[in-house]
Amino acid sequence: MRTVLPGSAFPLGVTVDSTGTNFALFSDNATGVTLCLFDRYGETEVERIDLRECTNGVWHCHLPGVGRGQVYGWRVHGPWAPEAGHRFNANKLLLDPYARMLVGNIKWDDALYGYTIGAGDDADLVMDARDSAPFMPKARVVAGTPMASTGHPRVSWAKTVIYEGHVRGLTMRHPMIPETIRGTFTALGQPEFVDYIAKLGVTAVELLPVHAFAQDRHLVDAGLSNYWGYNTLNFFAPEPRYLGEDGLEAIGEAVDRLHQAGIEIILDVVYNHSCEGNHLGPMLSFKGIDNASYYRTLPGNPRYYDDMTGCGNSLNTDHPRVLQMVMDSLRMWAGTYGIDGFRFDLATTLGRRPTGFDPGHAFFNAILQDPTLGGLKLIAEPWDIGPGGYQLGAFPPGFSEWNGDYRDKVREFWCGSEGLIGAFATRFAASQDIFSEGRRRPWSSVNFITAHDGFTLHDLVTYNDKHNDANGEGNRDGHDDNKSWNGGVEGETDDEGINALRRRQKRNLIATLFLSQGVPMLLAGDERSNSQGGNNNAYCQDNEIGWVDWSNDDPELPAFVARLADLRKRHSSLSRPEFLTGARNEMGQPDVAWFNTAGERMREEDWANPHSKCITVRLAPVMPDEPSLAIMLNSSHVDVEVVAPPVQSGGWEAVLATGDDLEGGRLGGGQGFTLPARTLLVWEWRA
Repeated sequence: MRTVLPGSAFPLGVTVDSTGTNFALFSDNATGVTLCLFDRYGETEVERIDLRECTNGVWHCHLPGVGRGQVYGWRVHGPWAPEAGHRFNANKLLLDPYARMLVGNIKWDDALYGYTIGAGDDADLVMDARDSAPFMPKARVVAGTPMASTGHPRVSWAKTVIYEGHVRGLTMRHPMIPETIRGTFTALGQPEFVDYIAKLGVTAVELLPVHAFAQDRHLVDAGLSNYWGYNTLNFFAPEPRYLGEDGLEAIGEAVDRLHQAGIEIILDVVYNHSCEGNHLGPMLSFKGIDNASYYRTLPGNPRYYDDMTGCGNSLNTDHPRVLQMVMDSLRMWAGTYGIDGFRFDLATTLGRRPTGFDPGHAFFNAILQDPTLGGLKLIAEPWDIGPGGYQLGAFPPGFSEWNGDYRDKVREFWCGSEGLIGAFATRFAASQDIFSEGRRRPWSSVNFITAHDGFTLHDLVTYNDKHNDANGEGNRDGHDDNKSWNGGVEGETDDEGINALRRRQKRNLIATLFLSQGVPMLLAGDERSNSQGGNNNAYCQDNEIGWVDWSNDDPELPAFVARLADLRKRHSSLSRPEFLTGARNEMGQPDVAWFNTAGERMREEDWANPHSKCITVRLAPVMPDEPSLAIMLNSSHVDVEVVAPPVQSGGWEAVLATGDDLEGGRLGGGQGFTLPARTLLVWEWRA
């Protein structure tokens, strides 16, 4: 007979010591818990151990002689009462929410569901008796030793440049990286990748979800796959496909190499829902462990989920144990793997109470006061699909936010839309109207033109309409309003005039991004004119559509991005610590001044002019040894005569332009100049 000791209720998950392993699982509503041990491959169940100890809702035991490498799963006993929110079914093997490494993958079968599929309209009320273990991934016991040795680079928000990418997509087509390691963390640590993004001026790589996630059954049946990973199975274990032969150690090694180049790593994390779907979804972990605790259910009808995410369920961060799980997960990724920040997907859901969104929710307070997490980069995606779901600007100080309104206004401006000059200028200046409450800073606004969700930059100037037929949904998925413009021809063309226009428009958009106040986020591959063929929802395209095409290179565009990043680094006026107000600095210069085409300060009638598409902004330096900058933007389809901003002495020298043969010119203050159609031009003051 195996010796089973009481063990400890803390910490949750598994803890290896010198004599064995402690197992601890939270389930407040269970009547019993069984620990199932498997062979090293997770194929054969070799032993079941009924736990006898339960402390404060945590079931626990210590098994002497059990150590690293042991494969295990849970079976949880309790009432099958869906109408009351309880879906316990001990016939189903369940994955430990605190699993650190997975063995095997989901093999879709009807046995993975807690209810009997096909039992009629009320099928979810009928418990299924089949064993799901043969079709389930299992957990492997691993030690919790640190795997990243470098410290956080601690790049200031003011100097941060984010590069959003996907572990697989970044390197699957990279010609300089060995095929055997492409698509893994190991590839991200290769000099060919690290040196490239460092030369671009990137200071942080933001990775799409790396937590283990499920391949949706309907996608597998359709011959597709969940590529993006917004379908989390476990919040502690990394996606197995991203590990390669080096296992968990590959994460720490990649992080160390990026850190050594001064580059931070931000993870896109999905704590708002799980892959178990709605009441008709599979039973893989939380649903069978303690459904009523882990998920938000409809008030008065807990058979159904209160779905704020559009994914079938919402995790219940009001519950202290669910909040503890999220906090433990964040601390593990930051402490063990050296992660520098987190972008919270559908963050509005995480701050919901029964009465609605609350910026004072315990979720935000717990993170901000945490000594490990509070000093990291924290970014909120400020929406979900629930009532009052769009909460841009409402998150507490300490969180930056994806600014979708910036994306929309900048796209519309460069499409030549009318009546936008005031809104565009406000977004260009870090959206003070949205983020000034609570003494927040300009970097509360994470600015982006493109992201994983939507068109790439190249497709934004190449397609008016989405082309998502490869997704198998009849082109019904994805956004219809892309605020894009193809320049006159839908898709690729041999017309050199249109191609030249598209090249200039890409430069206009990228330049605007890097010259705006706030934090710029560049979509990986945009600097190489990467295309998805007009697909604006490549979530299921784990192939050449979704991967970055490193051969699709506009030879001058990466260098152009690097110049912008360097300009931003050298000029503190482009990343001011305070919002622009027009107040004068110590040198007697207003921090910002806006000018109309006549070189005069913008008046109320200029801001209200619906036909105005050309503006000049003059930015004073923060440091006295830096020159002022003047940025001219003309989104009109015609050339415009403009007058340079006045200066007391010296003049202006053109240092960066999105059009041809414009750099190197000089202008005196008040001197006229022809600014070509659809062009951005940066001037630097010279004595």
